[in-house]
Amino acid sequence: MNYKKLDKLTVLEYILDVNSVMSYFGEDELQADEIGDGNLNFVYKISSLKDTQKALILKQAVPYLRCVGEEFALSRERMNYEIRALQKFYSIFPSFIPKVYHSSESMSLVVMEYLDSHVIMRKGLLDKVEYKKFSEQISTFMAATLFYTSSLHLSSSEKRALIDRFNSNVELCKLSEDLVFSFAFMEHETNINMEDDENAKRLFLDMELKERILELKYKFMTQNDALLHGDLHTGSIMINEKEACVIDPEFAFVGPFGFDLGVLLANFVSSYVYHSVVSRDDEYREWILLSIKEFLAKFQAKFLDFWSESKNSALLVDGYMDKAALEAYKKKFIRDVFRDSVGFAGCEAARRVYGVAGVEEIRGISDKLLRAEAEALVLKIAREFLMNYKTIQNCDEILEILRDAR
Repeated sequence: MNYKKLDKLTVLEYILDVNSVMSYFGEDELQADEIGDGNLNFVYKISSLKDTQKALILKQAVPYLRCVGEEFALSRERMNYEIRALQKFYSIFPSFIPKVYHSSESMSLVVMEYLDSHVIMRKGLLDKVEYKKFSEQISTFMAATLFYTSSLHLSSSEKRALIDRFNSNVELCKLSEDLVFSFAFMEHETNINMEDDENAKRLFLDMELKERILELKYKFMTQNDALLHGDLHTGSIMINEKEACVIDPEFAFVGPFGFDLGVLLANFVSSYVYHSVVSRDDEYREWILLSIKEFLAKFQAKFLDFWSESKNSALLVDGYMDKAALEAYKKKFIRDVFRDSVGFAGCEAARRVYGVAGVEEIRGISDKLLRAEAEALVLKIAREFLMNYKTIQNCDEILEILRDAR
């Protein structure tokens, strides 16, 4: 089928010809509502008129960046990589990925499970909901998907096939290179809220900081460690008090272990800053700090557990090292991943201040003085992360940076 952009009417016409979708709805009369609030794509809720909770989600990519408009061209082929990533992640840990009912690379769309009992995690954090199972859930998902798509588990041929399948996602990788590591740290037309801003001037002139960012950008461009979600922030997680589900992996590619970890850490930092400046809720801030510590520590432990079960891989052949030397190597390896994640978190947190894709916790603050306070606090934390990521030892040091920044 040739590509065409769907709307609320034509999306219903399209799914009438999709047997897997129509078998879900049966004979029910249907309606469609556009519910997307993201930066890239259009999202429709297709539901039964007699039971609106009987629903599926249809997500379609358009050939431009939605949050900017048609003048910012962007290939719709990004949906191909989202479909492939959903399928790959589902094969590793299906309980954390929505079920896919239909996909079409020619139409750049996917139809998937409607998570009616979940909310976008970013909204929940703004509302001060404590998701007490989240650290356990997300650490399991990330440790499993990163380990089992890496050369620590795969054979050399399997890993190269994975790279071939995902690393032609060049346009969205380039978008990340520009928006996460470059444009937000310089005078650029895509930046906002920076006129006569002294913090922006200092940021753009901070060459020591920019050197650190370039180091991490180079890792992002050259390290093919594992299959990444590529944009794993709190807006890409649907959650309730029992379950968490990862969505929107259109930025998926094979990249550095620490990147997804860093993006998620940075978004928890944004939430921490919001509740430091706006709600000023000490108890909730402490829950955020505990969640950061737990998710990073549990990730490292689970990753090493998965590794202990793997005997032969592209990297290691059983019997190559004695047990003591191998355990020391693994500990150093996971420490370096942790350190990189802190550096990537610094890039991600800082780029959300002036870059084109802001976060609601900061950019959504209506009071200009409070927003300026929040922006300054984010930039202070981000700089500490970036200047110290190479030597940071453990999760407690991250919490120290956050507490000391207030």
